[in-house]
Amino acid sequence: MAAQAESVTHIDDDRFKVTEWRFAPGAETGWHVHGHDYVIVPLTDGTLELSHPDGSTSTAPLLQGVPYSRRTGVSHNVVNGGDGYLAFLEIEVVDDAPVRRRLATLERFADAWNAGDVDALMACMADGCEFLSALGPTPEGTRHVGRDAVRAAYEAIFAAYSSAAWTEVRHSISGDIGLSTWRFVGTDREGRDVDVHGCDVLTFAGDLIAVKDSYRKARP
Repeated sequence: MAAQAESVTHIDDDRFKVTEWRFAPGAETGWHVHGHDYVIVPLTDGTLELSHPDGSTSTAPLLQGVPYSRRTGVSHNVVNGGDGYLAFLEIEVVDDAPVRRRLATLERFADAWNAGDVDALMACMADGCEFLSALGPTPEGTRHVGRDAVRAAYEAIFAAYSSAAWTEVRHSISGDIGLSTWRFVGTDREGRDVDVHGCDVLTFAGDLIAVKDSYRKARP
């Protein structure tokens, strides 16, 4: 097993995260996805080897003091394949505008569920959107494709419950993926109470939701 690269966090606040990475020969970061735009500032000269999800590899030359930048969503494993020690600073822009806008979309989306407002829900959905409900005949649940089908599925959820509330809601964003966790408390039309935890994995297209993939606990 390859040695793990060492990391030291120098700054971690609501605007930036600055991490110093140190690589002995053969050390690696492990697979990871960058959830924010970032800048690399090399502290040494050398060459990093990058492994990508499709099985390809590439290299990133390091020139001490000469920075380079990358966008959010980059997925790779970073390896020091050389014989010398390597180090760099990674500066992540935590408080970036796209993340703020997408978090605002998720907040409006959650508010719309609790308001029972289908129009407001659909205003958060992208054209060509999809909804994968938690229940259905396939491993993915039931897939609803297109705005009309998604709208009908949302309306059916409200029709199935005489009362419904999504509480304890929390949101996070990593690249084009959002995660919303919640607790659903409601009463169905037959008078049965429901109280379960669940989550939505949401794929964004711009600032709107392209795919809502829902999961929730099943209780006997």
